Amino acid sequence: MTKWKAYLWAGVLVIFGVTGLFAAPQAELWPRWQAHNPQSQVQVDHRAWDRFLQTYVDTNHPSGVHVVRYPQVSTQDRLALEGYIESLESIEVSNLAKEEQLAYWVNMYNAVTVDLILENYPLESIRDIRRPWDTALVRVENEELTLNDIEHRILRPIWNDPRIHYVVNCASSGCPNLQNRAFTRANWDEMFTQAAIQYINHPRGANFTGRQPVFSSIYDWYGVDFGNTVPSVVAHMKQYAQGSTLDQLLAFESGGYGRVRYEYDWTLNAP
Repeated sequence: MTKWKAYLWAGVLVIFGVTGLFAAPQAELWPRWQAHNPQSQVQVDHRAWDRFLQTYVDTNHPSGVHVVRYPQVSTQDRLALEGYIESLESIEVSNLAKEEQLAYWVNMYNAVTVDLILENYPLESIRDIRRPWDTALVRVENEELTLNDIEHRILRPIWNDPRIHYVVNCASSGCPNLQNRAFTRANWDEMFTQAAIQYINHPRGANFTGRQPVFSSIYDWYGVDFGNTVPSVVAHMKQYAQGSTLDQLLAFESGGYGRVRYEYDWTLNAP
């Protein structure tokens, strides 16, 4: 297994291993996006994104991973996706209710990621794209935003909900599923929990088939969001684990934990 060395540099956790380098940004609040309107009844229209997801996200792939049929996306639907992202850019997000904002930002992140893949397709991994998370891809309220801005400067520090890691999708097989429905103010909490259940009960989240437990690298890269210890990660997982996964976590816990390996599959979430 890869031996990792981590260094904190310029607010970014840089992790070195034999497979290369991955920069895991720390949650660093961008205060400008804390503004919201508790009285707002505005509901953002996510129907175009919902239609796209239901058309192109396969939730029945044998791997158990939700895959995206990128080659099958029609020109018309690609234009509709771009139009949806443009419609999000035109919204005064600071005037939305906070729960409306949460759905807005998660949908924005995932739609922009899918659009980025389509723009560069064919490819084997999102990491084949130069600086996919650090390039400004959208403009909201006159501010240019990267994917890292949305995830690590808005979503993580404002909501402080570890389930966010299960709903922002990085277009990779090791990533939590891209859901086949858009998030809304009404459904986000239920969908967040369902996404956590799907991931933790799949081998890419927690795998006990070998001699040593293998957890997703998400719990290593963003350990601070899960309590920063193996026992705290296990305690988090137990909230959503079911069946044999729960049994294995309980056995691991009763055995005094022990060592854990972390792995992540960066191959594209395609069929």
